[in-house]
Amino acid sequence: MVYLSTAVAVCGSYAFGTCVGYSSPTQFSIMDELNLSYSQYSVFGSILTIGAMLGAITAGRIADLLGRKGAMRLSSVICSAGWLAIYLAKEPMVLYLGRFLSGYSIGIISYVVPMFVGEISPNKLRGALSSTNQLSIVIGLSAVYVIGAFVGWRILALLGVVPCGLLFLGLFFIPESPRWLAMNGEEEEEFEAALRKLRGKHADISYERSTIQEYLTILQTLPKVTFLNLFDRSNYRAVIISVGLMAFQQFVGINGIVFYSTEIFKSAGFNPRLGTILFGVLQVGVTAGGALLIDRTGRRPLLMMSASGLLLGNLLIAFSFFFKAHSVAPTLVPNLAILGVLVYIAFFSIGMGAGPWLIMSEVFPLHVKGLGGGLVTLMNWFGSWVISYTFNFLMLWSSHGTFFLYAFVCLLAAIFIYQMVPETKGRRLEEIHASLNS
Repeated sequence: MVYLSTAVAVCGSYAFGTCVGYSSPTQFSIMDELNLSYSQYSVFGSILTIGAMLGAITAGRIADLLGRKGAMRLSSVICSAGWLAIYLAKEPMVLYLGRFLSGYSIGIISYVVPMFVGEISPNKLRGALSSTNQLSIVIGLSAVYVIGAFVGWRILALLGVVPCGLLFLGLFFIPESPRWLAMNGEEEEEFEAALRKLRGKHADISYERSTIQEYLTILQTLPKVTFLNLFDRSNYRAVIISVGLMAFQQFVGINGIVFYSTEIFKSAGFNPRLGTILFGVLQVGVTAGGALLIDRTGRRPLLMMSASGLLLGNLLIAFSFFFKAHSVAPTLVPNLAILGVLVYIAFFSIGMGAGPWLIMSEVFPLHVKGLGGGLVTLMNWFGSWVISYTFNFLMLWSSHGTFFLYAFVCLLAAIFIYQMVPETKGRRLEEIHASLNS
């Protein structure tokens, strides 16, 4: 049941990936059919991020009010409406509305899926199962690139409804998060039934049940949470760790490289089509490998390895552009560029892609998870917007300087992980929260 519940939830993550990737293979066909200018299409592409930021702001409250399943169900309905609006669009405003609705839905999904999976998973499987969130996003992103090469933009939008429908229907067959049921004062029988369904008929759930209930008894003595409570002594470390990791996940330059990888390959003199294929295949493969490793090696080692590899990848890309600008070793430039991008995406996928979402789902206590998770998700989308917006300006300023700057951020990320991020492998959520407060 844990596997089934995770599979249903990450249908939302797959939908997330298709929404993000949709604007790339469809750009020129949409512009031609609807007679859009480059500036109008830029609005279409970027309004997804605006919707996602608004979704992130409200995601925590929605997940607390409607439950984890209720939030995912609402998101699937909104996302389907967005895809249908794009499919039916005859003029730009309807197109923008559909894109905005898709963005709002994935803002919710980006928060609630890792939290739900983290809350239902046994300790020994939590890392691997939580990593399927990032893996599903990557698969959705790669799938929309491939399918988009063979079908029209309206059919591709209609296909986007499929994972939303699977999520909506699948939620009827899986239990709600037992921790949410207990936190919201639902009947003890309902809480126990959900936990029993997740752990199996013959599993001994007495220790886990008593631990959750004891922890919630303590939480009930605390006052109602406000935004300022996130910075109380008992919560501020969780906020710093989660917000810091999410900021570094974006400011190491990931969206600049993902959105403009074709331009990087072309500028460096490498075949952009071949580079994009290698990029997609490697991203899916290494993300899957990271999901298998995260519960064996632990979170901190993978995050440290990831930050170090990102540093190396950025330096390789930076030197390729530096050599090109100064006409040094011209035959080496394309090879350094492709090697740098592949090293970068491999090490991002193995740690910094999934790791911050997993850590976020583990370090926040239940009573602040709604507000805290919303803040962290907002940070993620804000960082995504900043990097994607500034990348072209930075490249015009200095192509090699851009990647030297990202490399410096990777160094800061490694220092932050070493100093601040705890190891959470194999520990109960309640143990993690207690250790952060000690």
